[in-house]
Amino acid sequence: MLRLAPVLLGRLARTPRWAPVLRRGGTASGEEELFVFPEYEPEPSEAAPATAVATAAAATAATEAAVPLPRRERKLDRERRKRGSGVVEAGRPDSSVPLSGLSCSGCGAELHCRDSAAPGFMPAEKFRSLSEGPDGAAGLRGAVCQRCWMLAHYGRALRLELPAEQHRLVVSAALRRPLRHGRGPLLLYLLDVLELPDPVLSQLPALLGPDVPAAGLLVVGNKVDLLPADSPGHLGRLRQRVAEACAQAGLRGAPLVDIRLVSAKTGFGMEGLISRLQRSWKCAGDVYLLGATNSGKSTLFNTLLHSDYCKSRAPDIIDRATVSSWPGTTLNLLKFPIINPTCDRIFRRQERLKEEAAKTEDQLSSEEMKLLNNLKKQGYLVGRVGRTFERRKSSVIDFDPDMLSYSIDEDPKPASKKREQREEFTYNEVKDARWCYDTPGIVKENCVLNLLTDKEVKLVLPTSAIVPRTFILKPGVALFLAALGRVDYLEGEKSAWFSVVASNLLPVHITSLSNADAVYKKHAGHELLKVPMGGEERMKEFPPLIPQDITLKGIGTTEAVADIKLSSAGWVAVTAHPEEKLLLRAYTPQGTTLVVREPPLLPYISTIRGSRIPGTAAYRTKKPPSLVENLKTTGRG
Repeated sequence: MLRLAPVLLGRLARTPRWAPVLRRGGTASGEEELFVFPEYEPEPSEAAPATAVATAAAATAATEAAVPLPRRERKLDRERRKRGSGVVEAGRPDSSVPLSGLSCSGCGAELHCRDSAAPGFMPAEKFRSLSEGPDGAAGLRGAVCQRCWMLAHYGRALRLELPAEQHRLVVSAALRRPLRHGRGPLLLYLLDVLELPDPVLSQLPALLGPDVPAAGLLVVGNKVDLLPADSPGHLGRLRQRVAEACAQAGLRGAPLVDIRLVSAKTGFGMEGLISRLQRSWKCAGDVYLLGATNSGKSTLFNTLLHSDYCKSRAPDIIDRATVSSWPGTTLNLLKFPIINPTCDRIFRRQERLKEEAAKTEDQLSSEEMKLLNNLKKQGYLVGRVGRTFERRKSSVIDFDPDMLSYSIDEDPKPASKKREQREEFTYNEVKDARWCYDTPGIVKENCVLNLLTDKEVKLVLPTSAIVPRTFILKPGVALFLAALGRVDYLEGEKSAWFSVVASNLLPVHITSLSNADAVYKKHAGHELLKVPMGGEERMKEFPPLIPQDITLKGIGTTEAVADIKLSSAGWVAVTAHPEEKLLLRAYTPQGTTLVVREPPLLPYISTIRGSRIPGTAAYRTKKPPSLVENLKTTGRG
């Protein structure tokens, strides 16, 4: 039996970063092969399985008992363990306190302390301390709800009693508002290119309806930084796939203005998107960010907030939207005012872009270089988003001279804590402003993410550049992607190549068809298959895998014929010899969607691999280099 698991079981000296380590050991059923990929080891800050956390906590407790720590250190250590285990305590509600009328700056829900299960909840103590001050309810301005606080500081999502249609109703109501400035809004639809065909795009015409007077639709394909370039011109091919998805969705509610490819996280394509918006849309009306959950709308909102698309004072007044991997983070509308792109501003912006594009890496500051290197580790395509109209902050330091005058016989008096005055927009700044709105994500139906816990979602959704894993398999072999998907190679004359494109933290396990059911039964919910996690109790509530037969015909040994998309867990690109017929059987959890994507998204993905590991079905992994779009690559001095 052949096992493939991307978990680092122990560091080995002189191990190439992109080469798996082969270990052999005897078992009751014979010799087994175990592959360990050091490059996929989760960072200490990444989510760890509950069993690992429990084991670590037990070991720490045993050590603490054996070697007593100072009282303060023991307290800090307990707090660290509590944060690591994700144990969070909800604040107390108080149903007698009225609603605030103000929105959470992170998700947009109305702040209150009445019901801990409702959106916008804050603990009653915190709510009172902010709202009962001299400013009254205005003291809550800029505050975040308990859910956003937990997401930002603990990476945990609190469950909310929110109807499944709530997000859709909020979006629909916003789009049906009366016209402002005599013109309908521009719809900026954001889709995740990994999710093509986008499950929500086809619902957009029904969501808009005939009574939504949208002036235009601009479709933005996000997360292109996660996909490696499988061949020259791969971005043009991705753009064509997005255009085909729009055509298949039958978008008729608004004219399609353009299609752009970006990474809201690394900044790739963002300056081009901003220039496109300012050149064509200018400041004609409001802009709404639409899309499915986890498409990256809040990340795009934050990037635009700190760019030339936003009024220069807005980043000092408007807080960033809460961003997390948990679906449905944004619960209501968030907004910032759009800057008016006058001729002078456009000219100054173009001069800045030309100046920055002429720079080389050695001309960047240490802070810029540190940020750039961090983005290179996270994505293949990187861009630098700057600001031309940034407001200069005053360097005047306020101090009380009376606090500095004291005699040698007395200690200095502590400075009184003054409540920081929060900046606000003036009436003239916003009276005719056009706004960019971030809307709640539309929940994807029949999606595997809806079945997972927040820890499991963190492992499934890729947050860094995907490293493809390719295997050459013979008929009679099954491939598991964690316990979320399975592909069986039932019939064929020759071996075929199976390239897995999924989160680097998800394990791939290969075994014979005769052992596949037993492997799933024994290891689903445990470390070998990793997701879901929680053992037999977790698997009792998790739906079974449902099969679907697939017939493919190969087109070449370097070009994939199709992608088998296992809901949102990832996909397997299948490459076979010309005219070779393959009979496959793919599985996904009951209630989720399995898609055979023809043509494949990355047809030459099997060529991104290292050398074959002798005596095994695996190839060594290979990570292509990153590319910075608006930075000169030559002239390093």
